[in-house]
Amino acid sequence: MYIAPPDATLGEAEWRPFVEANSFGHLVASGRDRDVAVVVPTQFRLVGDTVSLHLVRTNPLFGALAENPHVVLSVAGDWAYIPSDWKAIDGEDPALGIPTTYYAAVQLTGTATVHDERTTPSSVAAVLRHQLAGLQPDTAIADPAVAHPRELQSILGISIAVDSVAAKFKYGGSADEAHRLTVVDHLRTRQGPGDEAAAGHVLRRLAARDPSGRARQ
Repeated sequence: MYIAPPDATLGEAEWRPFVEANSFGHLVASGRDRDVAVVVPTQFRLVGDTVSLHLVRTNPLFGALAENPHVVLSVAGDWAYIPSDWKAIDGEDPALGIPTTYYAAVQLTGTATVHDERTTPSSVAAVLRHQLAGLQPDTAIADPAVAHPRELQSILGISIAVDSVAAKFKYGGSADEAHRLTVVDHLRTRQGPGDEAAAGHVLRRLAARDPSGRARQ
């Protein structure tokens, strides 16, 4: 993923809350000597440096993992299209504006370990408990190992030890404050899907930088 300097993350305090709030992504496994990588959309949970998820046992991803356990989990969201005329302020010609798309994207790279209830009892159940604790912490639910032992045999758990993170927050970082605030006004007027989140990212990133444009420590 190309990351221009104005779009670089301000750090873990920025990318981690985004990933935790958008816990659905695409898990990519390249396998070995394959023409095409395996890409699987999936719910997941990130805690510390570990991602947890589960998939049906017959998912082709597991064949790729057997060849090569190195994976990438890609998460993107909070996107909003910015029309060209939104870029014009103070008498600038709106026809000369350059459209763009605001979005956030985080890619977590690491090594996957597969958990199989048939070989290690309670291992997949532990993954499910961990996911449910994050997805619905206030909802009572039966222990999957007790209530659904047959279903546990049809899925496999995956834990990913994350070793690197690439994060991009493309929210007009190359424009001056006046132009970015004008875009925020347009976003809040339009109120389309993702518009309020995008506006929030613009304002948050403006507040996190000093007048020179550098990130505040």
